[in-house]
Amino acid sequence: MLQTSKKLNMATAWFKKTGWIYLPISFMGVVITLIHIIFCITVFIAVDNHSHSISDTLYGFFPFFISAATLLFWIAGHTTKSS
Repeated sequence: MLQTSKKLNMATAWFKKTGWIYLPISFMGVVITLIHIIFCITVFIAVDNHSHSISDTLYGFFPFFISAATLLFWIAGHTTKSS
């Protein structure tokens, strides 16, 4: 049976919690963070090309950014060694 309430038992952590943010401290952490940044830039450019104003751009970009940031935060939270 799969237990989702426990954190992963990992040899190395991918992220380190610093205040409210997580900083990547391993190769996989950097890869995940770069994927997030590239995705957000790509979505912003695509939305901006079809927008007529800054508010159109922000309304179109915001749901994608929040979804991607939530996913990144969840991954980082579950791949951080507990102190």
